Amino acid sequence: METIYALASARGKAGVSVIRISGEKAFEASASLAGSLPPARRAGLRVLRGSDGAPLDEALVLCFEEGHSFTGEPVVEFQLHGSLAVVSSVLDELSRCEGVRLAEPGEFTRRALENERLDLAQVEGLSDLIEAETEAQRRQAFRVLSGALGEKAEGWRRKLIRAAALLEATIDFADEEVPVDVSPEVLDLLDGTLAELHGEAEGSVISERIREGFEVAIVGAPNAGKSTLLNALAGREAAITSEVAGTTRDVIEVRMDLGGLPVTVLDTAGIRDTEDFVEGLGIERARSRAEAADLRVFLLSYPGEDLGIPAQPGDISVLGKADAHDWEGPAVSGKTGEGVGDLVRQLAATLEARAAGAGTAIRARHRQAIQQGIRALESARIEVLNGPDRAELAAEELRTAVRALDSLVGRVDVEQILDEIFASFCLGK
Repeated sequence: METIYALASARGKAGVSVIRISGEKAFEASASLAGSLPPARRAGLRVLRGSDGAPLDEALVLCFEEGHSFTGEPVVEFQLHGSLAVVSSVLDELSRCEGVRLAEPGEFTRRALENERLDLAQVEGLSDLIEAETEAQRRQAFRVLSGALGEKAEGWRRKLIRAAALLEATIDFADEEVPVDVSPEVLDLLDGTLAELHGEAEGSVISERIREGFEVAIVGAPNAGKSTLLNALAGREAAITSEVAGTTRDVIEVRMDLGGLPVTVLDTAGIRDTEDFVEGLGIERARSRAEAADLRVFLLSYPGEDLGIPAQPGDISVLGKADAHDWEGPAVSGKTGEGVGDLVRQLAATLEARAAGAGTAIRARHRQAIQQGIRALESARIEVLNGPDRAELAAEELRTAVRALDSLVGRVDVEQILDEIFASFCLGK
């Protein structure tokens, strides 16, 4: 591959900026600027000079030999003083080096994938880690980047290879010294894998919400104090407030960090019967978004009020405008802040309880691959129960399941299955 370079830190003024060079000519190109390079994986201070010999900057230089870098290639990093002029001058000098070019977006990570330094799930975890805004997102992304999903996938892979090996032995080596009935062990392997896959598929829904953010809808009648409450939660004037009923006609969204979880709070139009066409559209949208939200806060105008939207487990009902009324029971006032802290704590506790069920699979792509694998394994199980005459069909369903999980665990080929057969049954042929 060509040797590539790019600014690895954020653009703009900074205390330190990092330029990364990766590829076969990384050491050669870097030495043309720095002179001698420090030993691999040991930092050294060097004066970087241009082709005319003029000094560009004094930089900390760090070298990684092939197989010991992020990309798996020889890599050199320049830690520069973070001025725009310094960075620009060093990048300009690197562009003059023969066989070296500017990297394309994401190319360093792509090379890490191609050189098997990261698997595809880890690449996605790295992307999510860079984008993480809350503590829960950071923990989840780092877990995937660390290879947690790959470790689980490797466990599923071993079980499926073992099950396939048993079935292939029944088909191809019937006259050899192999177990007469392999179905009990195969079923045990399938049942264990299916249980884990089902759990991971269910947990992936919560993981995806942590990644993208939970939605909490504030629902109430017109002039119940929804917009004022939203502003109190956001700590700013995010929504227009007025004594005139029906001021909010569209869904207003505010993103916030709630107990380390990413949450989007929705301020919706007041629920009531109306002949105003535009307000009616807003109310219909409010109902739709509220029903689709992960959690609803029903802001009641009086105890027992029915807003016509069915409550779901975990939803919260509180009386609004606590400052204007002498309510009995849970109440909140966005205007004075009364009860807001309790509401935030209740919201955070409810969402944290849901987040506890998160799996390691974090994307819709992961869930779809797992669900496809589940369907194939369930079909394989049926074929195994139908008897040894159906072993070939069961083995084919197993191969389908393996292919479905390829995006998580990599390819499983015939040679690996045969290796398992020979190792386990000592066939000697």
